[in-house]
Amino acid sequence: MTVDHTFWDKAAPKYAQQPISDMGAYEETLARTISYLRPETRLLELGCGTGGTALRLAPHVHSVVATDFSAGMIAQAYDRPQADNVSFLKADVFSPELEAGVFDVIVGFNLFHLVEDPRSAYARIHDLLTPNGLFISKTPCIGERSLGWKFGLLRRAIPILQLLGKAPFVRYETITGLEHDITAAGFRIVETGNYPVRPPSHFVVAHKV
Repeated sequence: MTVDHTFWDKAAPKYAQQPISDMGAYEETLARTISYLRPETRLLELGCGTGGTALRLAPHVHSVVATDFSAGMIAQAYDRPQADNVSFLKADVFSPELEAGVFDVIVGFNLFHLVEDPRSAYARIHDLLTPNGLFISKTPCIGERSLGWKFGLLRRAIPILQLLGKAPFVRYETITGLEHDITAAGFRIVETGNYPVRPPSHFVVAHKV
């Protein structure tokens, strides 16, 4: 999974201090995710960042393996109060430490618009899940039309910010494209929603088939 870890390593200390920008959307995402979890669930989180979501989900599952390819982010995660059933690991979806067919639920929030080849990532997630396992994701779909002039300006600014090392790789995902790629990897979508609605951060729950 191609992502620039250097940017995120540098950003990690500041990222850890930032408040969640839309707490209502975050809580709705957690609530919908928790509704699919069980006490016996073995959960893998991809792109866990500083670990806050993994720790919020931990009381609802048997175990959590929370991964991020950024050593800086993992270091920040270990600075939080820990839970006995959560382990943090510097890894990405293709890391050999992650065994196929082990995880009942795999989650990835605000991640896949930062990945250059998400189709390969979705195929690997399919392999990592147990039979009938669940893939739960939420992805900003900033490639949608009619998001307004502010997002038009942002799209023009991002390449300049990337040259200056002030922005990571960003893919302009659309809702249709996202759902197509997930189903093409061998999933059946069972729930969707936008949290927030604008710009749409598209929540998808998909069964492995």
